[in-house]
Amino acid sequence: MPMVQEITTTLREWATIWKQLYVAGHMERYGRVKHMMCELMERRSQLLSGTLPKDELLQLKKEVTSKIDYGNKILALDLVVRDEDENILDPDRTSVISLFQAHKKAAQTVTQRIQEEMSPQQSPQQSPQQNPQQSALGSSARPAASPCHSLYLCVRNFVCSIGEEAQLLLALYDPAQQRLISENYVIRWASTGVPQDIELLNNLRVIFTDLGSKDLQRERLFLVCQIIRVGRMDLRESHSRKLSTGLRRPFGISVMDITDITKGKCESDEDKQHFIPVHLATADNDFLHNMIRKAVEGKDINHKGQGFWVSLKVLWGDLSHVRKQHPHLVDRSTVVARKLGYPEVIMPGDVRNDIYLTLVQGEFDKGSKKTQKNVEVTVCVCDEEGHVLQNVIYPGAGVGPASEYRSVIYYQQRHQRWMETVKIAVPIEDVHKTHLRFTFRHRSSSDSKDKSERIFSMAFVKLVRADGTTLHDGEHDLVLYKGDSRKLEDASTYLALSSVRSPSEPRLLSGSSFRVSGGTNGLTVSARDSFQISTVICSTKLTQNVNLLGLLKWRSKPSLLSENLQKLMTVDGGEVIKFLQDTLDALFSIMMEHSDTDVYDMLIFDALVFIVGLVADRKFQHFNTVLEAYIRQHFSATLAYKKLLSVLTQYVEQASRGEPCDLLLRTFKALEYVFKFIVRSRHLFARLYEGKEAAEFQHSLQRFFLCLNQLMESPQEGPTLLSQGAALKYLPSILEDVCGILDSSVLGVLLRDFIRNLPPQRLLRQKLQSLSDIVHSKAFQSHECRELLLQAAVPLLRDLVEKGEEEDACIELLSSILEVLYQAQKRAEDLEAQPGAGEAQHEELVQVKQHVRLVLERLLHTVTRRVIVLDRENTLRSHYVACMAAILSQMDMDHYSSYIKAFPSRAELMDFLMETFILFKDLIGKTVYPSDWMVMNMVQNREFLRTINQFATTLTEMFLSDDSFELQLWNNYFHLAVAFLTQDSLQLENFSQAKRSSILAKYGDMRATIGASIRDMWYNLGPHKIEFIPGMVGPILEMTLVPEPELRKATIPIFFDMMLCEYQLTRSFAQFEDEILRHLDTEVEGGRGDEQYKQLFESILLSCCQGHRELAKPGQSFVALVTGLLERLLDYRAVRNDENKTYSMICTVNLLNFYKEIGRQAMYIRYLYKLRDLHISYENYTEGAYTLLLHARLLKWSDEATTAPVQGAHGPGLRTQRQLKEALYNQIIRYFDQGKMWEEAIHICKELAEQYESEVFDYELLSDILQREAGFYEKILKVLRPSPDYFAVGYYGQGFPPFLRNKVFIYRGKEYERREDFELRLLSPFPSAERLKSTCPPGQDITSSPGQYIQCFTVQPAEEAKGRFKDRSIPEQITNFYRANHVQRFNYSRPFKKGPKDPDNEFANMWIERTTFLTAYPLPGILRWFAVTSTTTTIISPLENAIETMMKTNEKIMSEINRHQQDPGLPINPLSMLLSGIVDPAVMGGFAKYETAFFQESYLQEHPEDEENIEKLKDLIAWQVPLLAEGIRLHGQKVTEDLWPFHERMEQCFVQLRAKVCFEDQRTGRPRSMAWGPDWDRLSHCEDRQNGALPDSKTHRE
Repeated sequence: MPMVQEITTTLREWATIWKQLYVAGHMERYGRVKHMMCELMERRSQLLSGTLPKDELLQLKKEVTSKIDYGNKILALDLVVRDEDENILDPDRTSVISLFQAHKKAAQTVTQRIQEEMSPQQSPQQSPQQNPQQSALGSSARPAASPCHSLYLCVRNFVCSIGEEAQLLLALYDPAQQRLISENYVIRWASTGVPQDIELLNNLRVIFTDLGSKDLQRERLFLVCQIIRVGRMDLRESHSRKLSTGLRRPFGISVMDITDITKGKCESDEDKQHFIPVHLATADNDFLHNMIRKAVEGKDINHKGQGFWVSLKVLWGDLSHVRKQHPHLVDRSTVVARKLGYPEVIMPGDVRNDIYLTLVQGEFDKGSKKTQKNVEVTVCVCDEEGHVLQNVIYPGAGVGPASEYRSVIYYQQRHQRWMETVKIAVPIEDVHKTHLRFTFRHRSSSDSKDKSERIFSMAFVKLVRADGTTLHDGEHDLVLYKGDSRKLEDASTYLALSSVRSPSEPRLLSGSSFRVSGGTNGLTVSARDSFQISTVICSTKLTQNVNLLGLLKWRSKPSLLSENLQKLMTVDGGEVIKFLQDTLDALFSIMMEHSDTDVYDMLIFDALVFIVGLVADRKFQHFNTVLEAYIRQHFSATLAYKKLLSVLTQYVEQASRGEPCDLLLRTFKALEYVFKFIVRSRHLFARLYEGKEAAEFQHSLQRFFLCLNQLMESPQEGPTLLSQGAALKYLPSILEDVCGILDSSVLGVLLRDFIRNLPPQRLLRQKLQSLSDIVHSKAFQSHECRELLLQAAVPLLRDLVEKGEEEDACIELLSSILEVLYQAQKRAEDLEAQPGAGEAQHEELVQVKQHVRLVLERLLHTVTRRVIVLDRENTLRSHYVACMAAILSQMDMDHYSSYIKAFPSRAELMDFLMETFILFKDLIGKTVYPSDWMVMNMVQNREFLRTINQFATTLTEMFLSDDSFELQLWNNYFHLAVAFLTQDSLQLENFSQAKRSSILAKYGDMRATIGASIRDMWYNLGPHKIEFIPGMVGPILEMTLVPEPELRKATIPIFFDMMLCEYQLTRSFAQFEDEILRHLDTEVEGGRGDEQYKQLFESILLSCCQGHRELAKPGQSFVALVTGLLERLLDYRAVRNDENKTYSMICTVNLLNFYKEIGRQAMYIRYLYKLRDLHISYENYTEGAYTLLLHARLLKWSDEATTAPVQGAHGPGLRTQRQLKEALYNQIIRYFDQGKMWEEAIHICKELAEQYESEVFDYELLSDILQREAGFYEKILKVLRPSPDYFAVGYYGQGFPPFLRNKVFIYRGKEYERREDFELRLLSPFPSAERLKSTCPPGQDITSSPGQYIQCFTVQPAEEAKGRFKDRSIPEQITNFYRANHVQRFNYSRPFKKGPKDPDNEFANMWIERTTFLTAYPLPGILRWFAVTSTTTTIISPLENAIETMMKTNEKIMSEINRHQQDPGLPINPLSMLLSGIVDPAVMGGFAKYETAFFQESYLQEHPEDEENIEKLKDLIAWQVPLLAEGIRLHGQKVTEDLWPFHERMEQCFVQLRAKVCFEDQRTGRPRSMAWGPDWDRLSHCEDRQNGALPDSKTHRE
């Protein structure tokens, strides 16, 4: 099944999006999609079951398509277009116009559904998807043939403890009118709890018919059931005495609100059961009608499980349609309950003669009784003699007729209110002599007393009034008569009396005396009692209107015929419509019986126009089918056509002469049905008389048309203008009937003149609408008629479209013409393709193509120009484009050829092609259709492709030779073709598999077709190719980047051809190279290109170049250049959108370095600014400054104009290099300041100051820059600036991108960043990477593995020797900066043991493996990291390690002393910890260990080469003593009282330390390898002072 396949495909497509929604966290939409998918799967199961009846299958199909379309819309998928049967439209068998209109309609439907769901009135729990019935209420779900509806009811069960037999009366109830609107469905229920007719068990079904749309849209509608007990007067009475039986007594009611079911707001399903509780009558005055009224407004009751179980379903259509569509629900055994009134449409042959009688209420005096009476009303139908008519009273549907009806008895109530309705069905011939008789009797609970009761009152009413009309609808207050019971039942006694109380007749009060009506008959009028009934006449034969009755019975009074015909037009329309068939029969019988005179012709014609006008009225629009059925089945007046056509022509002729004709407008409105009567009458005449008088009839018709055309010529205003407008509107409606009578060429001339005769600029819109209607008529199907009509329509369209007048109507007419031509062409092609097709079929196809050619030659250029002129926002633009595509779709090779030849000059042809190419390119780039109109866009592309290829042939044939070559035209062609090929709607790789397969199956890959055309057209250019270089390089590159392998293979060789063309002319291809490099950057960054393209580009171009001797070497270099750029661009694109921008920065630097190497300064600067922006977004201000500095270094301090484009805030207004460089420097200074790189900012300030002082002499700016420079100096000394940590990071394994794979980088950490935090930040882009714990370089098993491994450890900057700091005391705030910045070498030291292990002295065999990393550039720089370019490893012996350790310790002591001497306010704690760690024996151990390890004679004998280093170590130990002495002295000056014991302990330890240090007795002078200068003497003297002061230090302090 196609629908099942569509559901399956849809579910697969939705499932992919569903998963994406879950991953993205859009849980609300995820839930909605899940709900829709579950519903579709459920519907799919129902379809596959194959058990659904036809009507439910159709309904399910509509529901499924509605859900699919809705889901596709909210998921932004493509719109699906369908026909009326919900089948997907095939674009190969559907015209472009039909496709456009289907898309428009589908989009509006889906949008409307979404708006309905979002509207506040809609409950959030109830969406259209959950409301299949609501969508079914739409016009598309209803049968178009009938406006009738039905309500199916099945009583599943009734549970109630009654104790006696009962009658269940179910009906529809309108609480607003407080009345039943349908017949009762009567179920006779046995006392045993089952239906009396046991065969009805489980088969209690009824269908309430004749319900109109107004009935279903009532504000509220209820299903009600009246439960009437049949038996004793009181259930509580015992059976000890004989009781009256068979009494109808009230028991209870049930009500159910079915408004939501009938309005489609909730589920309507025959399998769903509803429970309706029973309300029991609890008091004697509980009238059932009052109980219903209260119950519909009441609250829930304690029903104790008593009630009904019912199923309900709304069915569309009349009874015959319902039986056909729902045979499982409605069969011959299903009871039919009709509406109390007429249906919206009374079909011919639907003879009905029902009188609905309702016993409304009564008031009865108790008379001689002590208590009020138990009144029972008995109704019977009697003839004039008083005989009761048998079996004409129907208590309700479901039970047979009875001869009398007995009402419900309410116990001892003065005021009775029954509201009981029965149907009276009297044969039509007996109605006039029939009356209703009502007798009233008191009923007693005792059987003996009850039998003695007689009739105490009687009332009657005749069904036909004295004037012959039927008893009027409404309430009637009847006169009650009292008297002898026998006389009360004697018709001769009472029929002469009045039956209805006059409204003006006074009502006597209760208790007043009786008033004698007449003494002769023995009956008296009861003034104390009253009785009201109401009646509704549902009869197609009995009228209540005297004027209509006069016409229907015209033969009884022929003298009043003219008067009755005139009075007909004053009769209420509803009454005429009810007796439509009888009225029409009367009119035509009058016409036929007076065929020899024309006395009544105009009156009959006017009456017919009046009736047709009623049917045309919106109120009675459903009766169109009735009128058509009458004409087709019941109309039989064979001579009527002569008289009707004569009067019609007479009216038109009168108006054409300018004479007033008031009825002409109404006549034109009725023209369609008047002609149906004329044509049907002529057909009957011809059949009866074997075609006689055919010529006369044709002549009469032509005369009518000629008079009409004469009317159209009139330039008069007023009534004439209105008549012309009416003629234009209504004439097309008669063509269906006229076509078979008049010759098509004759009819074509008449219709052409009808349009042309109207003066220009008069009723333009009406004229266009009329033409559109004519085009849709049967007349336009004829070749001769169509050709003549096109002669009138096409010039009119061309003129109006060019002027932009009445565009709505113009485009509708054009669409109609194109649609009809498409259908005619398809029909002719199918006929010609059939076996045995002859010359006639071929000729028909030729004729259609001629008409297509006429439209093409006159309108294509006009339409294309109109599309160009219209604004993009104009709603008509898309419709014009659809018309243009429709014209193109119907053109074949001959059409194209003849159209090209039809241009009078080559210049005009060139202008047309130029306009077309530009327009097509514009429409492709900015499509006029929404993106989800996939089918429409693809059909348009298919037609555009065919047209482009056709016009390409024209270019080759007419615009290629040297003397006719048009560069701009060819250029426009290439740009159009490339734009077509690269448009989004053709990039199949971006679509889902299902959509891709669908497009390929239906349209193929159009890119391959147009790509081949572009290639062929390029090679056709010959010597003109050079004119397209470099202009076409970009478009061709864009084409080759489309990810279609075959297309790439076919088009990449064009590049070599371009290289060859330029090389042959200039001996180089520099222009081509520049252009391709420039465009490649933009295209790849925009998402095009991939690794496959790089490989194909390289292999194909290398192969081409190697085959050419001169281009082999330069071509190879060019290919290497492009592939290198491609590799870097692809790397950059791959990481550009990553959350972590670290690797984007690497790829950006790779690119800018590449552009710098090949001398592409503009591209180099472009990527500099991209890198700057990345740095600033991460607050890498130092790196941002260094990046901008690269651009600034390219500029000179001159007034030359800037050449390269500048981005950002520096661009506008900076025209010279000096201005730009100054602006850049100021920005760089700000960045260095934010990055705390004040030393670098000072360098820039100095350069700016030099310019201000010596070049531009701007002392004000000089003052500013010097102040800023001074501020930076101050910040260096006073602002805390932590030194950054450096980390070595290795990326090992083949899982990393090439720019990281198996490489090591040195990273500059952020302020106060721990290694753990850095590692976490490093690993976030690679969640699957594994961290290596070892710091050793990994083996090949790691580097060659497919995984990802990251190694990270801290490295130390290798301090470079600063010559200007040598032998000088420099503040550490200054030196610390240079230790951690401008560093390119970094060390990592890894200790290891070597030699015999000495547990007492670890220094003896503590070796150090020191790895030194050299980076590509110093840090900091334009990145926070740089790749390691070389690595060296050195081994440091234990002695060398000891020397390094001592030197660092001494430097640390010296630095701390200097800090305290320069700033006495510094805290003492760091100095205390430093000194204590060196001099305290508990933690010292260093000196002693070194002495034990290296100062022994045995070590020197084993390692004589270390003698110099041993001396150096001794010197360092000796140098430490004066440093410690000075440190302890400073500590003693600053120590607080509470820390004095700690200081004394340090002094004691220092004395011991100094005593242990052994020097040679004669050793004097400065050590050889002294690293610091001027401080040594000072420290030596300090030591001397210390030697003498230590014993008395406390005294000295005191």
